[in-house]
Amino acid sequence: INAEYGSRIADTFDGNVIAMRAFYSRFLSVRKLGVPVVAGINGHAIGAGFCVALACDVRVVSESAKLAINFTRLGIHPGMGGTYFLPKLAGFNTASHLILTGDTISGRDALRLGLVQGVHKGDEVRDQAILVAERMASASKIAVSESLKTLRAGDEAELPAALQREAEAQAACYAEGTDLDEALTALVEKRAPKFN
Repeated sequence: INAEYGSRIADTFDGNVIAMRAFYSRFLSVRKLGVPVVAGINGHAIGAGFCVALACDVRVVSESAKLAINFTRLGIHPGMGGTYFLPKLAGFNTASHLILTGDTISGRDALRLGLVQGVHKGDEVRDQAILVAERMASASKIAVSESLKTLRAGDEAELPAALQREAEAQAACYAEGTDLDEALTALVEKRAPKFN
């Protein structure tokens, strides 16, 4: 964390925007696959991990999973498409609450909020994710492929602008630095951060 943080602080605003966009691109490449992507979440999906899961087409989760888009608790704006995908999946009000508070939710909460399609025992999550993928694979390949293109069509226009906004907002947080510094120090010291 410290090496990456140090390089972000030392970089320029524009340099940070470019670095964040490249970072997002690597992790969000799941959106470029020509097949549906099913996320099996068996454990914690916090921050960027949750954002990658949100970028998948379908999600199943374990009962014991913990999920959070906790960036604001770390003194930084969310990235990785979190501010784009979460409102699409859960609605503006729920997304606003989760993003602005950084609250952690359970697998059952995620199901209730419409973020996942099923909650299972931890040792069943992988098998359930595979079953969902197999059901998709057993359907008409052309129909699934074209349906997936249609479902993702809006993303082609809107997602790049959202990712640019997130990258700029994260660069602003790096430039300010004080809150991010406090959050990382508090994390190491195992205490709650005290923001200005």
